[in-house]
Amino acid sequence: MINNQKVIRAVENICSTGCVSVNAIILTLESGNKIEGIEDFSDAEINELKNELKSIMEVYEARCETSE
Repeated sequence: MINNQKVIRAVENICSTGCVSVNAIILTLESGNKIEGIEDFSDAEINELKNELKSIMEVYEARCETSE
């Protein structure tokens, strides 16, 4: 569970954009690129954000596939 409020807010904002966007953001972060809104995040915070998004998508992936 994450405790960093900055990361929590970013996760909430990103998740509100939908599955396709979340998956694209994960790919962007995994390639070492940053996304808008996290310019001031440390490497540790970016890693925490990426890991949290991946965990969330593991839970919702099947649901996302049926809604696309």
